[in-house]
Amino acid sequence: MNEPDNIAREPKKFGFLLLNEFTLISLSAAIEPLRMANRICERDHYTWKTLSEHGEAVAASDGLNINVDCSIASPGALEDVDLLIVCGGTNIEKNYSAELTRFLRVADRDGIALGGICTGSQVLAAAGLLDGIRCSIHWENLGAVTRAYPNVPVGRSLFTIDRCRYTSSGGTAPLDLILHIISAQLGSDISVAVAEQFICDRIRRTDDEQRIPLRHQIGNKSAKLIAAVGLMEANLREPIGQDELAAYVDLSRRQLQRLFDKYLLCSPSRYYLKLRLRRARELLLATRMSISDITAECGFVSTSNFSKSYKELFGYAPSMERDRQLESNAKALAHG
Repeated sequence: MNEPDNIAREPKKFGFLLLNEFTLISLSAAIEPLRMANRICERDHYTWKTLSEHGEAVAASDGLNINVDCSIASPGALEDVDLLIVCGGTNIEKNYSAELTRFLRVADRDGIALGGICTGSQVLAAAGLLDGIRCSIHWENLGAVTRAYPNVPVGRSLFTIDRCRYTSSGGTAPLDLILHIISAQLGSDISVAVAEQFICDRIRRTDDEQRIPLRHQIGNKSAKLIAAVGLMEANLREPIGQDELAAYVDLSRRQLQRLFDKYLLCSPSRYYLKLRLRRARELLLATRMSISDITAECGFVSTSNFSKSYKELFGYAPSMERDRQLESNAKALAHG
């Protein structure tokens, strides 16, 4: 399992740099756990401020205008900031300037940790602040960042902490990033209590990946491949054989294999196995089903076969995954 490494310091003073058309849910997912941690601890362990390029209210992608505390040119804009997080959203390419990237480089020279949520990582990459540093970004922008910034190792993880860079994909993923920071500083009891307040069933980890829709990965290049994967997803308990699957989508077995090799870089059987194992992982983490029941639910012939395949993909046995989840649940119950 790949845990975040080389955290430079423990950020307690946050700055959120809002870009035009930023994603409001991602900003809320980052700020609200800080507020709740303060409430649970009954002290202001965390502080935060908001910034924009010119100090004016910023329009989120849903049209709501959000006032900020200061502009990037304000005296003391970076005072009381340990971690400056760029909050991106839609149309990211047109929503930052050369002046803003210079500001980020100044913050870096001043020793301030930097982060990006949703598409904010793309701005850090444009400023040259992510070269050789692992990072996360919303799945819609993975391809654009990979092509434009080949020295930036961007991945599919929900969030990534590498040295003094804190990056997260969009939606509610910043919640998991901030909960990880809270856990590292205040302990897992506090992070679990914060998660409970937001009816969050599970705190996701750095090895949790974004689910990227197949249509986004391959576009409209192969309707038959999309149909074949849809059949796989609908038949996890009783897997369909390759000959039968090919016949359903009016292809030969060899034609089906070629489509998978061309667009998904693996065989149909390998892709099917990964689908079933990822579904098994969801059940392990989100339900109380026994491992034997999950084995059957995901189409494996035996628990030993399931465990072996699971360990090969995720690096550890399903029993270990379940033990970790039970431990987390016990802590949550203690707070109840």
